[in-house]
Amino acid sequence: MSTINSPLISLNSKNEPTGFDYELIKRFADYLGVKLVIKFRPNIKQLFDDLENDKADFLAAGLIYNKDRLNQTRTGPAYASVIQQLVYRKGTTRPHSFGDLKGKFIITAGSAHISELKRWKEKSYPELTWEETPHKNTQQLLEQLSEGKIDYTISDSLSLALQQRIHPNLAVAFDVSEENPLTWYLKRNSDYSLYSAMLDFFSMLTENGITSRLQEKYFSHIGSFDYFDTISFIRAIDKLLPTYQPIFQQYAGSLDWQLVAAIAWQESHWDPQATSPTGVRGLMMLTRPTAEWAGVHDRLDPEESVKGGMAYLGYLMERLPKTIPEDERIWFALAAYNMGYGHLLDARKLTAAQKGNPDSWLDVKTRLPLLSKKKYYANTTYGYARGYEAYRYVENIRRYYLSLEGYLRAKTNRRKAEGSEAPTDTTIINTPQAEKVKTDMADIESNHAENNNKFKSQIGE
Repeated sequence: MSTINSPLISLNSKNEPTGFDYELIKRFADYLGVKLVIKFRPNIKQLFDDLENDKADFLAAGLIYNKDRLNQTRTGPAYASVIQQLVYRKGTTRPHSFGDLKGKFIITAGSAHISELKRWKEKSYPELTWEETPHKNTQQLLEQLSEGKIDYTISDSLSLALQQRIHPNLAVAFDVSEENPLTWYLKRNSDYSLYSAMLDFFSMLTENGITSRLQEKYFSHIGSFDYFDTISFIRAIDKLLPTYQPIFQQYAGSLDWQLVAAIAWQESHWDPQATSPTGVRGLMMLTRPTAEWAGVHDRLDPEESVKGGMAYLGYLMERLPKTIPEDERIWFALAAYNMGYGHLLDARKLTAAQKGNPDSWLDVKTRLPLLSKKKYYANTTYGYARGYEAYRYVENIRRYYLSLEGYLRAKTNRRKAEGSEAPTDTTIINTPQAEKVKTDMADIESNHAENNNKFKSQIGE
């Protein structure tokens, strides 16, 4: 299959694919029982060229449904939705319609935005003009907009929400479209086996709750954008992070050091002298009992604070039931870090009592606020808890982690791109990370053996 770097699939610092679409793609390959080959292409045009020339069986790249492409392609089921939006830079005059545009307006060549713009031009704005570039994707154009190199672009709402965590001066001028589905694209031909398998696959994901779990993992925490909070965080990354980064890296253990940094920012805004009215202190805002348990003698010492905080967080993760999925354990542990392990147990019991899954962070986090209501906490073991604070605590950390990881990755990519205008192709085959993804689908593979065999025959396996 072919893709491009996008908010839903990208290459991380280890050159491994990651993201919402990647997890779906890997599961789909496992479902079909075929080898997964991912081709990262430089632009959208190359994606559809691959499909037309039989160099890809399908495309998955956070692509918007575009009816103008349906003569040559089929689309899979919608698995998310976005709004196309015109984006401008804060501090400049906000346009309220296409008639107000004055400046450099560039969009990605081959994108669904072109079809939308053509409709607006024909319908209401005959003087509307824009430039198309095959060398920049939406994320790169948003970065150029943030830096003042262009004046406007169009982005889908998901890409923009993610980029605002890195470039908070990006703002929505107005919506260009209604909600549009995101979908995979296949070549339109007489063989329906892959298309049929794809329909069944997505239906199964919905029934098993996997789609909801992945949406929670990747999308649930990107809302509630706060311009001033994000500006403060971005400035601190440049000014304060270099001082504490070696400590975060030293004591991160199995966690990403950037996540540790996000936790510390949520706790103290990277202020080693921070002290709350309740007596918690230091970079990780340790209580006195926790500090004593962890052997921390000076809570205001940055290294001791991070070492103690990570030791306690690791202890909480070890205490969690083994039935909790590996990639969700950290969120449970952070909730316990904030409000206490006993209250987390109460939240899990309440979730089970309400027919939810106590091992699902999506299910448990929605019950956390109930622990502050007498109707619910009266029947718990550990009583009243500020569950909503724990909920916000974890979601804030996830947002800061997203911002930090994205900001540092963007800086690295800018350095790599210096002197190079056009991105290059990358092909990924059975990467180490791919082997780690759990499929949850072994018990239903046999249901689609006929489609699988047809597909294998089609691709020559």
